[in-house]
Amino acid sequence: MPTELEISQPQKTEVGSYFITNYPAYSVWDQKYLPDALEVLRREPDSSIPLGIYTHIPFCRKRCKFCYFKVYTQQNAKTIQQYVQAVDDELRMVSRLPAIAGRRIEFAYFGGGTPSYLSSRQLMQLRDRLSQSVSWETAREVTFECEPGTLNLEKVQTLKEIGITRVSLGVESFNDEILELNGRAHLTPEIERAYGWIRDVGFPQVNIDLIAGMIGETDANWHRNIDKAIELAPDNITLYQMELPFNTLISREMNETGAKSPVADWPTKRRWINEAFDRLLEAGYHIASGQELVKNPETDRFLYRDHLFRGHDLLPLGVSSFGHIQGVDYQNHDELQRYVALVDGGELPIKRAFVPTPKQSLIREFILQMKESKVETAPLKAKYGVDPLVEFANALTNQQQAGYLSVEGDVVKLTRKGLLQVDSLLPEYFEPEYRAIRYT
Repeated sequence: MPTELEISQPQKTEVGSYFITNYPAYSVWDQKYLPDALEVLRREPDSSIPLGIYTHIPFCRKRCKFCYFKVYTQQNAKTIQQYVQAVDDELRMVSRLPAIAGRRIEFAYFGGGTPSYLSSRQLMQLRDRLSQSVSWETAREVTFECEPGTLNLEKVQTLKEIGITRVSLGVESFNDEILELNGRAHLTPEIERAYGWIRDVGFPQVNIDLIAGMIGETDANWHRNIDKAIELAPDNITLYQMELPFNTLISREMNETGAKSPVADWPTKRRWINEAFDRLLEAGYHIASGQELVKNPETDRFLYRDHLFRGHDLLPLGVSSFGHIQGVDYQNHDELQRYVALVDGGELPIKRAFVPTPKQSLIREFILQMKESKVETAPLKAKYGVDPLVEFANALTNQQQAGYLSVEGDVVKLTRKGLLQVDSLLPEYFEPEYRAIRYT
């Protein structure tokens, strides 16, 4: 492996979160901040801040061995129907509150779990019910996550009918043995059928996900994965590096049995991503972040990520959903029955929250935008009244000297070396008390 990709830590893929999506860590969110979350929802908003919706669909055919999300498998139609009703009821309650009422939805995201686990009829019901409270017809982007084995032509046509603009297909690998080893519910024939239906129906953007470092991965197979992705030619390709948060099946087995990590080490995963970047750049793709490549940077934008990384409002719907409204973070209850019972009783199902300081909000936006390969610091300086180049001078100097980034005028640009391991760089920007705590 080239020496420029070598790092001192981490090396082995051990149990613990690595992929950073927030600051401070979710583990500091607490019930004591609930009054703040409720108060901000009842306050008139700054309507210049864009608003989006994240809807969590927690149902799956099977729990993947590396999954760390709140999911429920093998649920019957009655349970799903109750959940769809609860999500609708939650939105009805919150959409009447001043922070949300009358605001335009700029972006929407249906994640999971497996949103495509819902039937065509249930999807239509979900759209019809939610649209009575808000409408995403004018949204610039509506993303919907799909598991290949849950799709059929009718369902894909339904996704188009309900206004989905960006389909994200969870491929993960094109190797059946690796899919089975990692507990995925689908196999490659289902990928090919699903992708064909998606292309035939037609969507403005199609994304596929691949994971570097799955159990059983090899150099040769990883290269075949990238070749197959180029052959399919999706608009977006998202490349994840396998991690092992605490609540995955793999992590549980490692903790209970003392087994060694079955996942490729970090230098190997970074090398695979680096090789994928080179191959995809040759095929005409462009790097959009440390995880994403796009065919056309002008049209293939992941707006959900762009808004999330800039602290814009995100209304969470459903069990365990995270959101951010007018500077306050909060999360819904993470147990299905508790969530449904609270909503049925007319209560907002919020479990915990956090009120970041202005400095913490600045840190959050700065580090998340680093994941996009560059940070234009002038907007952050105007927003917070603090120059990030001064505030983070020590970390920037250290990382520039190590070859991870450069500072050109008021723009911080990550090198390829820095982008491949960007999450490992971010804690240097954290306040000291948040650098060594559990993430989730």
